[in-house]
Amino acid sequence: MTRYQDDIDAIRRLREAQGSGWSAIDPESAARMRAQNRFRTGLEIAQYTADIMRRDMQEYDADSSLYTQSLGVWHGFIGQQKMISIKKHMKSTNKRYLYLSGWMVAALRSEFGPLPDQSMHEKTAVPALIEELYTFLRQADARELDLLFTQLDAARAAGDETAAEFVQAQIDGFETHVVPIIADIDAGFGNPEATYLLAKKMIEAGACAIQIENQVSDEKQCGHQDGKVTVPHEDFLAKINAVRYAFLELGIDNGVIVARTDSLGAGLTQKIAVSHGPGDLGDQYNSFLDVDEIAADDLGDGDVVIKRDGRLVRPKRLASNLYRFRPGTGEDRVVLDCITSLQHGADLLWIETEKPHVEQIAGMVDRIREVVPDAKLVYNNSPSFNWTLNFRQQAYDLVTERGEDVSAYDRDKLMSVEYDDTELAALADEKIRTFQRDGSARAGIFHHLITLPTYHTAALSTDDLAKGYFGDEGMLAYVRGVQRREIRGGIATVKHQNMAGSDLGDTHKEYFAGEAALKAGGAQNTMNQFH
Repeated sequence: MTRYQDDIDAIRRLREAQGSGWSAIDPESAARMRAQNRFRTGLEIAQYTADIMRRDMQEYDADSSLYTQSLGVWHGFIGQQKMISIKKHMKSTNKRYLYLSGWMVAALRSEFGPLPDQSMHEKTAVPALIEELYTFLRQADARELDLLFTQLDAARAAGDETAAEFVQAQIDGFETHVVPIIADIDAGFGNPEATYLLAKKMIEAGACAIQIENQVSDEKQCGHQDGKVTVPHEDFLAKINAVRYAFLELGIDNGVIVARTDSLGAGLTQKIAVSHGPGDLGDQYNSFLDVDEIAADDLGDGDVVIKRDGRLVRPKRLASNLYRFRPGTGEDRVVLDCITSLQHGADLLWIETEKPHVEQIAGMVDRIREVVPDAKLVYNNSPSFNWTLNFRQQAYDLVTERGEDVSAYDRDKLMSVEYDDTELAALADEKIRTFQRDGSARAGIFHHLITLPTYHTAALSTDDLAKGYFGDEGMLAYVRGVQRREIRGGIATVKHQNMAGSDLGDTHKEYFAGEAALKAGGAQNTMNQFH
């Protein structure tokens, strides 16, 4: 027996118990609707996807080739089409997630219009997008199952038992489009209570993994911009605790917390940490401050000083009332951040870097793993990096180390198209192709994501269409560049009425009204041109 058949039998017994009043209810139709709506609440989704992530983390610990991936999405439809495409091409959603980017929420989903990535957007937009994404993924389930049910009915009507058994097996083994979402809570949008309240909303919407960063909330910057300000460890750990309490309150005991450190590119802090004794976390944080030694007689009004090793030192304070870290301390601060976060409740790490360089990442992870051997990263394969230039420069440095002749190349101009067909460019492209595999094997990267890819693809595809359609190509730009490719590539959206749920609606009308149903999918439906 299968769950599908069990539901049919259970609903049949229920109908019989209710008597003639339920005579119009078809048990198989109701069972189909149950199958198409497997997840009834966001918390069910959060638990289901948390289990997936925990399993994947264990499998990665045993075999680093089993890393996971995601693309950032900013709308439910984009996330839906991504998962439909993955199922079509890869035949499974295994180890493929979604990433919800705070940058894209700010830039694309705020009622204020486009905003910079500085936590100025409405915090409610984040759980709203999580809920929207799962609404579209559940609709993808319903649509695909509806197509299978239609095939099953056709096979039965034709008396083809073999075909019916084949379709029934596909229904019984159906793989949902619902996958884990790693959701960006930025720096927590306020104090720990604010972080806790928002985390609850995100989890209730379906999030099983929440990513939080150690920047100060009211001065938060995009990870690839200047002016980043970090907070002392105790402040950050309080927010990690807030997220964990939110998971526990809602019964998602294995929810995943991703602790992000921006210390590599952050040269400022808003606070001097509280220290209770030499060598504690506060003292370690303060030890990175850029200071001047000062005598007591030299103190001025309003000076802030720290006593260190019997000496008075004055942290260098800017006009903004922020304090500077010593140059060159970034990696040491990253390592301390990561170890501290893992020792105080975080499950995964995120190290924001200024370039995609496997050995740079590995150098920090090696140090972290000396203390926490199973430390794992979520890594941002960011569009903020110039991947072509970075990897051509890495290739240039590699062949230089080998003693090969590089006189034909200008290292500072390697982005130039004149180098596209060179051996150096080919070497660089191969390093880009294997970056995720190499990073997972060497640098402990469990999850690779691209934060903003669909932001860029939407702009690029729209530019292509606008250039042709409003130019000499006219309608041919759409037909050749979009529709013809959709038809020949089997892209679901070519039947946009079906994608939006028209056929599902017809099915339901037939369930509800039988032969009296007024359906949209008849002979006059122009979507029939795409059969």
